[in-house]
Amino acid sequence: MPRAASTSAITLSGSSRLAWAVLVSLRPRQWVKNLFVFGGLVFAQRLFTWSVWPALAAFVIFCGLSGAIYLFNDVADRDKDRLHPRKRERPIAAGLLPVPLALVSAVVLILAGLVAAFALSPRFAAVALAYVGLLTLYSAVLKHVVIVDVLTVAIGFVLRAVGGALAIDVDISGWLLICTILIALFLALGKRRYEYLTLEGDAARHRPILAEYSAGLLDQMIAVVTASTVTAYALYTMAPETVAKFHTHLLPATLPFVLYGIFRYLYLLYRRQLGGNPSELLLNDRALLINTIGWMVAVVLIIYGAPVR
Repeated sequence: MPRAASTSAITLSGSSRLAWAVLVSLRPRQWVKNLFVFGGLVFAQRLFTWSVWPALAAFVIFCGLSGAIYLFNDVADRDKDRLHPRKRERPIAAGLLPVPLALVSAVVLILAGLVAAFALSPRFAAVALAYVGLLTLYSAVLKHVVIVDVLTVAIGFVLRAVGGALAIDVDISGWLLICTILIALFLALGKRRYEYLTLEGDAARHRPILAEYSAGLLDQMIAVVTASTVTAYALYTMAPETVAKFHTHLLPATLPFVLYGIFRYLYLLYRRQLGGNPSELLLNDRALLINTIGWMVAVVLIIYGAPVR
């Protein structure tokens, strides 16, 4: 009898470890990227309405779908990840999560996510399916095509924003889509630069596409995207249609937050040699996190506050 209890405890412990390995492989810290789903909710002035629930459901669905793609990627890249100083600690690369269990978990998450997406909205389901298809194509082909690789990552962010808007049946501003793709490009290029310089001689072996880049090229691309991002956001806040929609001229007051956030990221990238994981950087860098929260609070106060003409 005691032996049976002991065996049960060991089995439970093993199951718990596997469950934890699956959860870690879903990359919960990367779910910060899915906050773009709420862009349509906030800027459609639906934040304090029932629409928050379908938007939250869309967020959860994107978390599940993106987690499934991470599982597939980790299975495909497990041999390369074992050569990486940090990625070798991932559960699949470290042998903590069996490949069959990882694949089954990924398939279940994708099927459940797409069914839930269709139940939420057929149009949202179409975007969710496009998102899965795009990331699958990225993993198989597009990540090996120079420039297209970072553009694909940026389009993934746009699909999140569009999906969030469709989930609550609202239109999303073209300006916001432009800002979304630009900020996503900014972060993707920063990540490529970090990888290129940090991995040095092993860069191409770990991520072959890095052989097509150079530090100078990445710096030039980052400079172009940085200027474009600030310009696009500034123009959006001052656009006549923006002023007419929100009945206020105060939205440009949020521009300093955007400038500080971009400059802070550049500082961390160029001076602190950080930036390999923008999501973790946002959560770990106190100044960047406080600034982001400050921007969100300022936006909500301005567009939901009393009209100022």
